[in-house]
Amino acid sequence: MIIIKLKGGLGNQLFQYALGRALSSRSGMALKLDASSFQQDALRSYRLQHLCVEAALADEREIEALNPSRARYAAWLSRRCRWAVQPFHHRSYVKERGFPFDPEILKIRQPVYLNGYWQSEKYFDFLRPRLLDELLPAAPVSPENAALAAEMRACESVSLHIRRGDYVANPEALKVHGVVPLDYYRAAAAKMAAGLEKPRFFIFSDDMAWVRDNLDVGHPLNFVGADRRNADYEDLYLMSQCRHQIIANSSFSWWGAWLNRNPAKIVLAPRQWFAAPIDTRDLLPEGWSRL
Repeated sequence: MIIIKLKGGLGNQLFQYALGRALSSRSGMALKLDASSFQQDALRSYRLQHLCVEAALADEREIEALNPSRARYAAWLSRRCRWAVQPFHHRSYVKERGFPFDPEILKIRQPVYLNGYWQSEKYFDFLRPRLLDELLPAAPVSPENAALAAEMRACESVSLHIRRGDYVANPEALKVHGVVPLDYYRAAAAKMAAGLEKPRFFIFSDDMAWVRDNLDVGHPLNFVGADRRNADYEDLYLMSQCRHQIIANSSFSWWGAWLNRNPAKIVLAPRQWFAAPIDTRDLLPEGWSRL
């Protein structure tokens, strides 16, 4: 069995699920999800139940078997001692060693509990066709969103995502992530407009009032969900229906771009993803551009 620890918002959970599904596919072992961290997280919740994922939630017994808690001190200490001498990919508990892609992870073939963010498509790009189907909404989208998606597919649509939320309100999050400046969005929109005929910009944000007051890219803007409250997975779906993407330094809009099936898509991303010094060499897929 493979158990993947889920944490963070929908974008983070998608990276975690995608790695788990990739390892499950390679090894033939069942994939289960540990969503217990959300019991202590007032800001985040388990979101994958709204998508067509193929994994059940792990129970406490299954989690303890691979990742003993300190409450079972003897088992916990014994397991930690064995991990110290075992090759990394032979351990039953594996914690991410750094942000870049770690090829040792894909060598795992035994039951394992995985704890990390795993933010690189190199872990799961071979499984792309399957993931494109599994990460669709589990229930039909609303008639309004279905009509909007059809409209997006019929024109040179560009999704533009501005992430603020906790990046602005939480000092610790701001210190790590930073906020992408408006100049990036203006430059990205200009680059899109120079290469596309009659682009239409569809705006996604967790702070739409601020965006309305501050964003001007020289083209008409379509504010998605401004007159109704879409769930995050609905916005993700709509973002992926656009033909091109301008993404924020956000795993959420990363997935909106990755799930876009247009083979000729243009994806623009901020050159600096984190305010903190984190190595992002493996974060963006080949063909995406940094500005």
